[in-house]
Amino acid sequence: MDAPEYGLFLNGAWVSPNAPRFTTVNPANGEPVGSFISGRKEDAGAAIAAAQAAYPAWREMPAPSRADLLLRISQVLRRRKEELARLVTREMGKVLAEGRGDVQESIDFVEYMAGEGRRLQGETVPSELRSKFCLTVRQPKGVIACITPWNFPTAIPNWKIAAALVAGNTVVFKPASNTAACAAEVVKCYAEGGLPPGVLNMVTGSGATVGDALLTDPRVRAVSFTGGVETGRQVYTRAAAGLKMVHLELGGKNPMIVMDDANLELALDGVLFGAFGTSGQRCTATSRLILHAPIYDTFLAMLVDRVGKFTVGDPLDPATDMGPVASADQERKVLEYIAIGRAEGAKLVLGGHKLTGGRYDRGHFIAPTIFETVHGTRISTEEIFGPVLSVMKANDYADAVRIANDVPYGLSSSLYTRDVNRAFQAVNDLEAGITYINAPTIGAEIQLPFGGVKNTGNGGREAGSVAIEEFTEIKTVFVDYSNRLQRAQIDTARPP
Repeated sequence: MDAPEYGLFLNGAWVSPNAPRFTTVNPANGEPVGSFISGRKEDAGAAIAAAQAAYPAWREMPAPSRADLLLRISQVLRRRKEELARLVTREMGKVLAEGRGDVQESIDFVEYMAGEGRRLQGETVPSELRSKFCLTVRQPKGVIACITPWNFPTAIPNWKIAAALVAGNTVVFKPASNTAACAAEVVKCYAEGGLPPGVLNMVTGSGATVGDALLTDPRVRAVSFTGGVETGRQVYTRAAAGLKMVHLELGGKNPMIVMDDANLELALDGVLFGAFGTSGQRCTATSRLILHAPIYDTFLAMLVDRVGKFTVGDPLDPATDMGPVASADQERKVLEYIAIGRAEGAKLVLGGHKLTGGRYDRGHFIAPTIFETVHGTRISTEEIFGPVLSVMKANDYADAVRIANDVPYGLSSSLYTRDVNRAFQAVNDLEAGITYINAPTIGAEIQLPFGGVKNTGNGGREAGSVAIEEFTEIKTVFVDYSNRLQRAQIDTARPP
C-alpha cells in the first residue's frame, strides 16, 4: 500500500525539497500512513523567514479579524472531524472514540480562541499623580516555534497554534515525526480557512536538526514545547542561550486516591479510563492507584476482574477497549519498565507482556498491566507512559497524600471520597496543577488552565483564558495629560 506523500508547508504552499523522506506507520498493523520530508536546517530557516515576513501584517490585523479566521478554521475542522479522527486512530493508535475526542478538543479550542480575539485584556489602574492615565496592553512576541508530541496529534498543536495566532504571532510548527500526517492535515485546515501565507509554516523532521534550528535561530522569539522531561531540559537550556521565552509542558506520575468512603463502582470506572485510556499514553494518565487500607483488597479484586475482560485490538473497531501503544520505541520502553517492576519485586497481578499471535503480530500491543508495589520503587515514581498501573496501600488520608506528593512530577491528581471536607482539604494538599474530585486524572476541559508543578513544566499554563499569556508581552502605558512635567514618587506628598 502506497502512502500519500506530503511536503513542507512554507509561506502558504506545499513544497518538496530534494531531501530524504521518512514514513509514518499504523501501530496496529504496520501499514504506511504517510511519507514526509526529513527537514534540514535550511528548511527550518526558510520557514522562519516566511513567518518573520508575514509577521508585520498579521500583527497589525485587528484581533477580532484574526479571530474571524480562527472561527472559519474551526468550521473546517468540524466538517472534517470524522476523517481526521480516523487518521488519528490509524497513525497514533488510540481507539476511534478517543480519536474523535482528540479532534473535538481541537474544534472546541480553536472556537474558544476565536472568542478570545475580542478579549485580549489589559488592565487600568489609578495613577498617584493628577491628570495621568495608567494601563497595560498585550502585544505579540513575534515568531513562535511550536514543537508538539504524538499522543494528542491534533489537539495539542491546536492548543498552541490557535492561541499564538489570535494573539498576533506567526508560527513555525514542528510536529512529532510519528504523527506527521495528522499535523499536515491540521495545517491544511488552517490553509483552507484562509490563513494568509507565512502566518503558519510546518517543517517535519528530527528534533536534532529541525528542532535545534528553531531553538537557536535569533528570529524565533519564543518556544512552546510539549514532551518528555529530558528532552524538555535540552529544549530549555538550548533556547535559553538566546534568551528566548520557553514554555514547557512535560511529564506526569499522576495519583488517584480512593478512600474507604468512596463510591467504589464510580472509582473503578475512573481508574479504568484514567489508566488504560489511550493505552496509558497521556501526560495526565492515572499511573498510580493509592487505595485506603480498609478497601484495598476489595477494590483490587474489582479492578482485576474488569481489566481481565478488556478487549485489546484494532482501535478502529468500536468494540475495542484499548489499542496499541504508538510505536516500536514505546513498546520497547514499556516492556523495559515491566521488567524493572519484576526485578524490583513488585507483584505482577495482571498482564505484563506483549500480546502476540494473529492480529497482534503486526502491531505494538501490550496487555493492560497491574502491579502491586510500594511507594519508592521506580515503577511507582518514574513516568512509564503506557498501560501500566502501580497499586499501593495507604494507611489513612495523610499517608495517601504523602505518597501522592512524593514524586518529581505534579500535573494531575484525583481523590474519590464522599467527605466534602476531605475533598476540599485535598484541593489544598495535593501538589499538582490539576485536582479532580470523584473523577479520574484525565479529562481536562479547554476553558480551564492546563499545566503542572515541579518537573511537569516551568509553571506556565496552556488552555483557558490564560493560554494567550504564553504568547504575549505586557506593555505598561502611561498617558500624562497634565501639560506639565510630573515626577512619580517625587511630586507626591504622602503622610508619614
